[in-house]
Amino acid sequence: MRSFANLAAMKAEIGNEVAVSDWVDITQARIDLFADATGDHQWIHTDAERAARESPYGATVAHGFLTLALLPALLVNALHMVDMTMGLNYGLNKVRFPAPVPVGSRLRARLTIAAIDDIADGAQVLWGVVIEREGGDKPVCVAEFVMRRY
Repeated sequence: MRSFANLAAMKAEIGNEVAVSDWVDITQARIDLFADATGDHQWIHTDAERAARESPYGATVAHGFLTLALLPALLVNALHMVDMTMGLNYGLNKVRFPAPVPVGSRLRARLTIAAIDDIADGAQVLWGVVIEREGGDKPVCVAEFVMRRY
């Protein structure tokens, strides 16, 4: 885990990869819970038998939005901003899912501080995020994540 004592320490790292999260397991139970939460029960995600027969991946795959939804937890797992009292997800500028996430995968995030702008009572941090799959040759998610910290 990478720890930043204050905003000045973060600003000194603009443009650099600053942290890598621990691995997160993508189980069928996690995929099913996400399907239940979102109402997206497409067979490619939830029907293991059909996915084994008909999917080009030979198994179920996680929803792209499940991968994206892991982003705040991956960030918290990788970073500690000591002087921050509250963080807010402000949005995303760009998101792509270049590769699938088959069930049984392990994912982790690589985090780069792309920019930091001062705002009233805090700062807006633009994170460059690359989520990779263990053993994969392409990232499974690439995003520009905007966070406000106070």
